[in-house]
Amino acid sequence: MDKVEISSETILYPMPCCIVGTLVDNRPNYLAVAWLTMVNPKPPCIGIALNKVHYSNGGIRQSGSFSVNIPSADMVEVTDYCGVVSGRRYDKSKEFETFYGKSSGAPMIKECPYNVECRLINVVDLPSNELFIGEVLAVYSDERYLTEGVPDMKKVNPLILSMPERSYLALGRRVGSAWEAGRKLIRK
Repeated sequence: MDKVEISSETILYPMPCCIVGTLVDNRPNYLAVAWLTMVNPKPPCIGIALNKVHYSNGGIRQSGSFSVNIPSADMVEVTDYCGVVSGRRYDKSKEFETFYGKSSGAPMIKECPYNVECRLINVVDLPSNELFIGEVLAVYSDERYLTEGVPDMKKVNPLILSMPERSYLALGRRVGSAWEAGRKLIRK
């Protein structure tokens, strides 16, 4: 089968969705984000890429902190809402019960299965986006989403974004064990 060239918009999808929280003018603001990734293991650091026009960018810089809140698939409407309206015109914090951790002062969403509290450590300027890198200060979860002390993805049922068809998905089935499935192919 021959390969055909496709749009670069399709690379690296699907992606987990999150709702980023920060303070803007001392008020909680939330933004739906799918461009997020771990960027360092020790200390653990997360990167979130935001278009430069977002209202939240200034709040992250000003407060020096942000949160990454992982919504479940049943939170699809409120998550999408956080991505289609601006905090400049709407108080999105009214949609959630906000709580604060002990470390950064970043607002977090109680309804999300788990939450990551981050301290801003770097901003990378890109042509249309800014990559905010945050050191993970604390992670919070309701016990009902944990198995043996770690988030259980079947219980969390995280919301996933797939592009370019612009679809939200729920987590599928397990297909293998990481760092184990490929061992069968190691030649002795």
